[in-house]
Amino acid sequence: MDENMANYTLEEKEGFTVLGMGTDLKSDYTDYVGINKEKLDFWQAVKQDGRLDALKAVAANDFIFAVNEAVNQKMMYYAGVMTDTTLPDATRVIQFPKGEYLVVQGEAETADVLSNQLTGIAFGQVLPEAKDFAYVGGPNATVEMGQRDGLVYGEVWIPVVRK
Repeated sequence: MDENMANYTLEEKEGFTVLGMGTDLKSDYTDYVGINKEKLDFWQAVKQDGRLDALKAVAANDFIFAVNEAVNQKMMYYAGVMTDTTLPDATRVIQFPKGEYLVVQGEAETADVLSNQLTGIAFGQVLPEAKDFAYVGGPNATVEMGQRDGLVYGEVWIPVVRK
């Protein structure tokens, strides 16, 4: 394996549902700095106003999802949890399909840095170089799974199809 190649796996996942509270990102999708600032501001808001706690209260596990999804030509971004419950404030019930997912693991000082790193590796390195699988759209997520040694660890999950 090439030293520069990210460590990634392809995993078969059952379909699952993420309940999300979201925002539509206004920055152009090429404006990396603008998008990251919007995402950061959004996370600060959902933590402060109680929306994240409300989601955690109905979650099936401890994972916190940051979901990217294109909906009606808009770039949507959600804070979410895996659950079959719904909440009055929820923006969207996001269905992740059964099938193969590109999974990249990592750890970083904060959830935001982790999310940016994993997304960057997956979309910037792994997918462009992949010969036998491709991302063809649909929701993708970075998953904050916990903390150890002062770092946040997690994964990015991107649905892929075999070429």
